[in-house]
Parts: sequence; structure tokens; C-alpha cells
Amino acid sequence: MQVENLEHVYERVLKKDYPQSDGIPQRFEAQVERTPDAVAVVCNDKHLIYRELNRRANQVASYLRAFGVAPEVLVGICVERSLEMVVGLLAILKAGGAFVPLDPTYPRERLAFMLQDSQVPVLLTEKRFVEDLPKPGVRVVQLDADAKAIGQQSEDDPISGVQAESPAYVIYTSGSTGAPKGVIGLHRGAVNRLNWMWDTYPFAAGEVCCQKTSLNFVDSVGEIFGPLLQGIQMVIIPDEVLKDPQHLIQSLATEHVTRIVVVPSLLRLLMHTSADLQNRLPNLKMWITSGEALSPELTQRFLEKMPHIILLNLYGSSEVSGDSTWYEARKGKTLPCVPIGRRIANTQIYLLDRDLQPVPLGSRGELYIGGDGLARGYLNRPELTAEKFIPNPFNDAPGTRLYRTGDLARYLPDGQIEFLGRIDHQVKIRGLRVELEEIEVALGQHPAVEEAIVLAKEHTPGDTRLVAYVVPNSAKTPTTHDLRVFLREKLPEFMLPSAFRLLDSFPLTPNGKVDRYGLAVLEKTRPELNEAFVAPRTPLESVIAEIWQDVLGVDQVSVYDNFFDLGGHSLLVMLVIARLKKKVELRIHPNEFMFQTLGQLAAACEEQMRLLEPLVPMSVTQKIFQALQRAISHRRDAHT
Repeated sequence: MQVENLEHVYERVLKKDYPQSDGIPQRFEAQVERTPDAVAVVCNDKHLIYRELNRRANQVASYLRAFGVAPEVLVGICVERSLEMVVGLLAILKAGGAFVPLDPTYPRERLAFMLQDSQVPVLLTEKRFVEDLPKPGVRVVQLDADAKAIGQQSEDDPISGVQAESPAYVIYTSGSTGAPKGVIGLHRGAVNRLNWMWDTYPFAAGEVCCQKTSLNFVDSVGEIFGPLLQGIQMVIIPDEVLKDPQHLIQSLATEHVTRIVVVPSLLRLLMHTSADLQNRLPNLKMWITSGEALSPELTQRFLEKMPHIILLNLYGSSEVSGDSTWYEARKGKTLPCVPIGRRIANTQIYLLDRDLQPVPLGSRGELYIGGDGLARGYLNRPELTAEKFIPNPFNDAPGTRLYRTGDLARYLPDGQIEFLGRIDHQVKIRGLRVELEEIEVALGQHPAVEEAIVLAKEHTPGDTRLVAYVVPNSAKTPTTHDLRVFLREKLPEFMLPSAFRLLDSFPLTPNGKVDRYGLAVLEKTRPELNEAFVAPRTPLESVIAEIWQDVLGVDQVSVYDNFFDLGGHSLLVMLVIARLKKKVELRIHPNEFMFQTLGQLAAACEEQMRLLEPLVPMSVTQKIFQALQRAISHRRDAHT
């Protein structure tokens, strides 16, 4: 059976009608009419009902329109995830504009490029971010400092003027040329994706969704507007809660969250943190995974522990409005892989060979996507848009296109699609798209670097890390610390390599090209840092060192080592916190890791223990002492 025959099998049930004339603003305003007094969004101890959220967004929209915001106008937004973030997003869309997320944690150099490339005439932010933001020629609107002027604006719904083909957002993703590229997402694509979810998995009365994804990633669009346009309460999970797995689980339970979107690596961490997730989260009936491959092993463990919970595996990207295929995992169905499933409504999937011909059933082909979810293209990149968004050879209708994903896949006998990898050097790190070439270009700008190659290696199941191989060009050899500090000025945290390996030269293939896969396997050794090695000096330092060694996969840890210089990242911080709490019953705030050496972290823990000592029962104190003694004994036995 050929793939095109499978297309015909599923074509009839995949076409779904939905109101295509309305964009996000009109749909939100219609929902306000239906549920004006319902709670729309909650963050910490504050909330907004639909009527109040609409009123505040209308006033900001009116203020923005005075500065020329209208359809096709891009507006930067740089805020933390908060009630103000939701007000700002709705205001930009209600004014007719498209939002351009600018993460305040990104390096200044990257933000400067995004502002220059997008040429936003208006930047919506808050007072505390203004000083650190590059803003040449940009009108800055501060939601807090300009509150008085904004409060004098009209509270009525503006006529946004947006249509299905109007841009809703420009989200920047990693770029293979060394700079990020902006994807122009349309209202039509967002609304089609939301309608598919509402039709396939409709909300029940009283549901609660959570919002935890940065605006810089397309999953946030579904997280925010999926519930908001249906009268469903949305809870914003603060960043500090996301960094602590126990705190996150407790927050989900307290807020009675019923649906959540996670990357599989975070799902794995949460299952490791709590063995009884179903009991602790009785309301959470739907887990949606996306962003990276979902392994059969993790799927099986999830279904065994939570057999009555829905587990969805979604596949897509910013270029296709977030999601294009879906698969619902079911208990008792053992598979050698977890498929990415079948296409969502009003979407076409083709697996093609190099000649753009459909491959036979079971054969490997490149995955192409067509339909209502397609983005307009890349901002200011007509050549790249033409390369990635090609005319649809299977549809004669004018203007129909296919997006070339660069992903390899095949059809399984039952029509499900299996993801097989990439044809290029793009990878996913904790669900975030990374073009390895962008990191290589940034490394090549270091004055001591002659050449750089970056690879993605799976350290443990579900934990993929970036490894940079560097050939120095001078007598002074850069250290891991030097390279990491340099890259922090250019790249966001998730794009920083976990390890650096210095080589005299790169291995070559017989035709003279760099043999990327012939590079040395990452050794489990402590990288060359600025500080000399000093062994742990106290029982608590020994416990922390043992946890770091296990989590980071290195053979030794110095008292003066920094967690991130050894290859740590945000998800591993969560894992360390969970293990430290389990081992010695101490809860460490994630911020303790940001600038702390192992010795400083141990000192902070010891201070916490001293403060808690009068309040801690003797049994717990004894447990801490015994855990420390076991750690010391274990290390002595290992050395012996």
C-alpha cells in the first residue's frame, strides 16, 4: 500500500469546519460575553475574571493603537510570566498587532539582534526590565510606569481588524546560520490547532489548565489561548516553582490542575520525584508531551502507574502552529516505539523521497506538512522561506504549500507515523529546538578558538546534552570556564554545551570533511576548570558531591566547582534538589545553584540545618546524621 492511499483513507475524517473569519481577539471577546464573571487567569494569590481581563486589555490596546499598532505591525513584549503577561498579549492582538516575545533572561546581545531583525516600533515591558533592554528607535510602553495614562483609555472592545491570514506572533527559533530566525505564525493556524484540541478532547466544566512554558516557544500559545477562549481557568506557574519538582507537584495539586503540557524529560523527572503522582495529583487527568521523543520505557512506566490517565504525544513546530500530529498512548499496547501518530484536522502529511515522490509504506522519507497550520514563513528571510515552504505538488489550488520539516519518518502498518530522526544537525534539548551550527558559529567568535564542532549526546535515557569539541588557535588554551562565560553573553541557557573537549585537530572522513561522528566519546571526567581540585572536607560536602557525580556523570567533584561549569542545567538542578531532600530532608531553593560552588552550597545547607535544629524532631536529626555517615562510609569503601 502506498502512502497516498493512506492519505485518502484518513482524508474524509480529518476535514473539520471551523469559523475561519475570526481571529483570537474576536473569539476571546465572545467568551467574555458568555462568562464575564468566571475566573480567567490565576497567578500566585492574584486572579482576574474575564470581564476585568478584557477591560484591562482593551485599555492597553487603545494605548498601543495611539502609537500606530495595527494589523501587520509587530510589537515586542518583554515581561515575566504573570497576569500582566496575559493582559499584554491580549492587548497586542486586540490592537491588531502581532507579538514578538523577548525573554528578559536572554543575553543582551541576542535581544538586540531580535529587536533589530524584527524592527518592532513598540516594545511592551515593565519598569524593572527597561534599563537592561537594548531599545534603539523603539517606543517603550511600561505596563506599570504608564499605568495612569493607560487607565485613561477606552474600556470598549476595539475593532482589531485581524483576519485569518493576519500574523498573530513572531517566535524566534535557533538558526543554522549563526543567528535566530523569526517564524511568522498566523491566526488561522493557531485557531485551527485549538479547534482540533477542543473537538477531540473537549473541556469539562470546572477544568483547570496550567501555563508554564516561556512565550519564546510555540507551546505557550496553546497553553494560554486553549483554555482562555473556552472559559476555562488558567493557572500561571511561576518560574521559581518550576525549578523545584516537589514544589511544582504541590502547586499542581493545590490549584487542582486537570491538564498539563510537559516535555518527556520533565515528565521523567516528576515521576522520579514522586512514586505516587496519581494519588498526589488526583485531578490531573491529561498529560500532554511534546518537544522531544517520548520513549517506550517512559510511556510504559507512566501507563502502569497511572492507567486511567490520558497520555498524549504531540508533534509539530513553530512553522506549523505548534502541533501537526497526535498519538494517544494506551495501556496494554506494547510498541517498539511511541509513534507521533496521525495528523490533526485540516492538515496534510506526506513522506517523500528526494524527488518529492511518496515513499512506500514502511519506508523512510522526509516529512512534509501542509494545511491550515502553516506559518507565513520566516521574517526577513525570503530565501529560507522559499527553501522550507515549497509549492504543494499534490494540490493544484493556487498558493498551497508544504513545509519541509527536515525530519525523517515512516508509516507503520496501521497508518501511524514513526519519527526516525533528522536529516541535518538540528536537535531538541529538553524540548527546545537547537541548531548546532548556531552554537558553533558563536564559539568560533572566541579569539582562542580555531574550529568548533558541537554534538548532542544522550547521557542517560531522556537526558540529551550538548558537547563542544574545540581546536584552539593560540598558545593560550581556553578553559571550560572561559568558553562558558563567553557563550553566556551570546546564547540562552538551554543552548550552552554541558561539556567542552579540547582537541589538536578534528578527525576527517576519506573525502576530507570533518568526521562529526568519529569524534571522541565523552569521557566521564571533571572538565578542565580554572580552580584546582579540592576534595570534599565535610560529611555534607561528601553527600552533595556524591549526588553531583551521579547526576552529572563525572568521576569527581571539587569543593570549588560550580554545578553549571560541570555541565549542569535546569532540569538536573531539579533532580539534585529532589535527591538532596530525599537523602537528608533539606529543601534547597534553586537559586542557590546559580552562583554557588559545592562548598558554598554545603555551607548554606549547614546553616539551614542549624536554624532548623530546635524545630526538627530527634528522629529526623538522627536520620540526617545517619545519611551523612553512610555517605562517608560508602566513599571510604569505594576508595578501598
